Amino acid sequence: MPTPDSAEPTSSPAARGAVACGHPVTRDAMMQVLNAGGNAFDAAAAGLWAACVAEPLLSSLGGGGFLLARPADEEARLYDFFAQTPRRRTPSDALDFREIMVDFGTARQPFHIGLGAAATPGTVAGLFGFHSDLGRLSMDEVASPALAAARDGVEVTSMQAYLARVLTPILDDTPEARATFVPGDTGMSEQTVHTQPELAEFIEALIRHGPDLFYRGEMADAVDEACRHGGGHLRRKDFEAYRVLRRRPLKVEYEGRRILTNPPPASGGLLVAFGLRVLAAMAPGPDPYGPGEARRLALALAAIRDVRAGEDLEEDVDLEKAARVLSPETVERYRAQVASHPPSYRGTTHLSVIDGDGNAASLSVSNGEGCGWMIPNTGVMLNNVLGESDLQPRGFGRWPLDTRLTSMMAPTLVENREQNHLLALGSGGSKRIRSAILQVLAGVLDLGLTLEAAVARPRLHLEGSRLEIEGGFSEEVIGALGRRWPDPGVWAEQNLFFGGVHAAERRGREFGGAGDPRRGGVAGVIAGH
Repeated sequence: MPTPDSAEPTSSPAARGAVACGHPVTRDAMMQVLNAGGNAFDAAAAGLWAACVAEPLLSSLGGGGFLLARPADEEARLYDFFAQTPRRRTPSDALDFREIMVDFGTARQPFHIGLGAAATPGTVAGLFGFHSDLGRLSMDEVASPALAAARDGVEVTSMQAYLARVLTPILDDTPEARATFVPGDTGMSEQTVHTQPELAEFIEALIRHGPDLFYRGEMADAVDEACRHGGGHLRRKDFEAYRVLRRRPLKVEYEGRRILTNPPPASGGLLVAFGLRVLAAMAPGPDPYGPGEARRLALALAAIRDVRAGEDLEEDVDLEKAARVLSPETVERYRAQVASHPPSYRGTTHLSVIDGDGNAASLSVSNGEGCGWMIPNTGVMLNNVLGESDLQPRGFGRWPLDTRLTSMMAPTLVENREQNHLLALGSGGSKRIRSAILQVLAGVLDLGLTLEAAVARPRLHLEGSRLEIEGGFSEEVIGALGRRWPDPGVWAEQNLFFGGVHAAERRGREFGGAGDPRRGGVAGVIAGH
């Protein structure tokens, strides 16, 4: 669907705010709802509905995620609606769990799909849960833009077309997936219009009947039946038992600002917070793009890598472990260690929104890559998070029963009440989420870069002993980093490997936003009067 006129809406006098996300249709849905009198949480719900339509390879009603919500003049809260492991295991000899190879052009990567890769999804419960608590408009009004997009079709962007090509082995795995995502001869080619009539009907049904349709009705029964006979773990009881968890955000102070992020058992927010503590112990480089600042960032990433391994942050992250990681002693130990010694593409999207009343929402969702199996007559593919190596440190099939999975997703908010500055941001990108968010925060908070410049600045990522250097750094920087981290991976240009930070902010009465060009990001501002 071509970008509608609502991309730059005529705002009412009361409407003010900023949004950022991964697709024009998602942006327009959020801005339309803000203009209709909705608040940031109505807009976040509208954006999530729309992302499931316009970004179906990154977000899905069959996945899960997190919303970090800060209502104006109230305490912030974190809504955890990520995937839950099943309450029972299907024997391995009866399991539908298969490895496929995905070709990214420069590399091939194995993924695991099939019904045995699906965990209990939380997106539907989370969407209705946070909107019921915090929204102002009816769900019918909030879902209306997404419903129209599913019926009328969405023009496929270059980003979505690329993902469709890369994920062809999954999209082509079942006849139902093929019919939904690879229709006709062209499939999801760039600039084609992708309609989703089944998804439109399902959204309508959810609006009428609420989340019980999904967790206690026909959808739960359909998944149960398929898994019993097709090699999956999930049963109706998994759906009936699913609950949205409300948590207190992880809070850290940084250079006079308060940082709020995703708390344990998720590990991504904790690692971002730890990285900020390490950065605070090192003076910023004089040049945002120079070797001194690049070295500081790389040292912080090395500290994150080491504390993650040393404190076993792949699983079982609790508040006691978080306090230990953020203690001054731990921060100093790892900062000194990295300073004195040389040392997957995942289906995630993010949206940020701040409204004129001071409400802020930072929302990250994921479907993994999708397991290939579609819930009948819904246009919804189930997740494959039990096939995600990042989330299975014990090995495939060894997950604890009936447990909320950890995640690298780290929706984040920054508050500076003295300067009346409010920033909402987050990223997709699996293990690169933490490094992407950290580097954008360093650009804005330490170096005074504009939000657009901080998001666009080239990035680094350290995994194991290999430092990945995104295109855009000078030869001087690459040479300096290479002397400390030999044989770095030097990329020719920007790439979605390095995450996709979508951020919105308010400074005084001025609003701004930045969508990450690495992932087709867009932003919109309603200035008001």
